Amino acid sequence: MNDRNDVDEKLESNGSAEQPELTEKPEPAEFDGEPDDKAIQSPAPPQPSASPLPEAPAAPKDRRILRAVSRWTAAVVAFGVLGTGVAYGITEQERTDVPGLSTRSDGRWDYPKLVKPALPAGAALPFAADNPGMIHYADLEQLLLPAPAGSVPDATLKGEKSRISTDRFLQEFGTDSRVSEMRQDLAQGGPVQFAARGWTMPDGTATRIYLVRFHSAGYQNVFSTLYLSNGGVAPRTLKDIEGESALDEDYDFGNGIPHVRHDVYAESAPTGPVQVRHAYLTAGDVLALVVQSRKGSAAAVPFHQTTVLQEQLLG
Repeated sequence: MNDRNDVDEKLESNGSAEQPELTEKPEPAEFDGEPDDKAIQSPAPPQPSASPLPEAPAAPKDRRILRAVSRWTAAVVAFGVLGTGVAYGITEQERTDVPGLSTRSDGRWDYPKLVKPALPAGAALPFAADNPGMIHYADLEQLLLPAPAGSVPDATLKGEKSRISTDRFLQEFGTDSRVSEMRQDLAQGGPVQFAARGWTMPDGTATRIYLVRFHSAGYQNVFSTLYLSNGGVAPRTLKDIEGESALDEDYDFGNGIPHVRHDVYAESAPTGPVQVRHAYLTAGDVLALVVQSRKGSAAAVPFHQTTVLQEQLLG
């Protein structure tokens, strides 16, 4: 047994060959429909090395021991290489592509691959140095997150180029006491455009996303600070919310998307027949409202996924 350990130690002392990184860097103009994960690297297979020759002929008993050790060494190396090769093959494939491997969904939805919208000729990026107003010059509809696979569009949000009215946007705030003030300030501040998209998934989860583009980041900041900023409790009560909404502590507030501020809330228990989750996102001249609700309870995973992807389009 000690001889076998000696051989194992010699194997471990050899350098392992480098394995290629399994993930590819996304192209600059595109990003996947899921938040980025860190690259996964497969462990390098152990490399066999020649055992040193004995200084003197071994006795018959010693030769039997050496033959047994050699067989064990060959088996360990063979199975080590084979096992590493199998692991490499599985991590290279999509989990659902591996025959016979059943995987349980983590609740994320199947969004299409997202592409940053093209800018008009000569237009600056929203957060470039030569764009002090932090204006998104891309078409507002293209900044809306597309619906995931299997969803049914919300017919009430199917205006031409996804445009909606001020009143349709304010419907989300139900009977909140400051709706009339919000309407007045939106008219006086003169937001350029409203756009919205919504859908319902087979499990009954309804999603609505609204974008409001102001004249500049300054106008957006004044409106958002006045009506949508607060501490641990949501500043506005949305329709279908019967209690309070508190900050969603499970949301990754440090997701690394620059230039986008997010305030993410979840309706606290006890809820009414429907639980509502919502988020306010601000990026330059654009304000976004993401609302997700479901009878009983609204799952956190698809809501967080939807919010992060919408942030990526605005950032």
